[in-house]
Amino acid sequence: MRRSAWAEISASALAHNVASMKTVIGDTVLCAVVKANGYGHGGPLVAKTLIESGADLLGVAIVDEGIELRESGVTVPILVQAEAEASALADALTHSLTLTIGSMGGAQDAVRAAEHLGGVHRVHVKVDTGMHRVGVDPADVDEVVDVLTASSNIDLEGLFTHFSVADGPSGDDRAFTRGQIELFNQVAARLRERAVAPRVLHLANSAGAMAYPESRQSMVRCGLALYGLYTQPWLASALEERDVTLETVMTVRAKVSAVRRLEAGERPSYGRLRALQRRSNVATVPFGYSDGYPRRLFEAGAEVLINGDRHPLAGAVTMDQLVIDCGDDEVKVGDDVVLLGAQGNEEISCEELALRAGTITHEIICGIGARVPRVLVD
Repeated sequence: MRRSAWAEISASALAHNVASMKTVIGDTVLCAVVKANGYGHGGPLVAKTLIESGADLLGVAIVDEGIELRESGVTVPILVQAEAEASALADALTHSLTLTIGSMGGAQDAVRAAEHLGGVHRVHVKVDTGMHRVGVDPADVDEVVDVLTASSNIDLEGLFTHFSVADGPSGDDRAFTRGQIELFNQVAARLRERAVAPRVLHLANSAGAMAYPESRQSMVRCGLALYGLYTQPWLASALEERDVTLETVMTVRAKVSAVRRLEAGERPSYGRLRALQRRSNVATVPFGYSDGYPRRLFEAGAEVLINGDRHPLAGAVTMDQLVIDCGDDEVKVGDDVVLLGAQGNEEISCEELALRAGTITHEIICGIGARVPRVLVD
């Protein structure tokens, strides 16, 4: 590292979270979702640790992510969870990626690519049970399946769907999710009547796995939970009732790069947005919005940890740097700074940053920039 800003990825927390989710799902196969650069944690970095910790296979969003994992040495099955473009299919199949089929056109393209390449290639059909984003309409599943099963080069391994409100606490949310489960089960039963029985049936994401036991069928796809985060607070309570916990995996750290003693009334950073209320030590930290620290966090009152204490931002977030109002607290160049995570008895949680930024935890961790090194620890 040539810059004092990095993200620490805890191998022990990843292992703990895999064990926790396997406690929840029992003998169900665990697909660890490592799309979006491992939810910002470093795709190949976390993939190997998740597999070593007991994950059975991996899930990605796009073909390039799967190829990156193969080139890093990953050999377990990798499911591309969205339908790939026709131009990417040859590369996907060459790298033994499992395809998702979400349309008739996608089925036809996959058959052509598989027959051109030769061999037998696994596919999963995605059924749209209410998310209305990607997937085959339930009424059209039989026709799509017929195209796939007619080819000796296609192995229809899986059938799945995706929940839209499995983390929702309301009665309407729960009723809708149960409706999705029922609709999926009807499609699977209809296929079985036609002697079509995909070996892998999967519905549950992290929230579904936690809250809907009936959705834990052949496999579950866990993403956010493996990184120690919840989409909704009530899910944490649901796990704690079973004496199961998750541990936060990522800590974002930096070191103070400069310190100035400024008089009251000075206005640091671009725009001179806020005057210092008192004479203060103002620390510069080499981390900015290009690294994944949203500009809106300044107005939202975000803080960082230095020497175990919370300190607010002193001015606008810039592309590469932050300025921190440390008041009269002693701070010096090289002091440790935590932007996300724990230091001493304090913690800046992902949930806190997401709340201040008006977004969700996914966006915070996935937004950590590519130039921030991910370092595997413990």
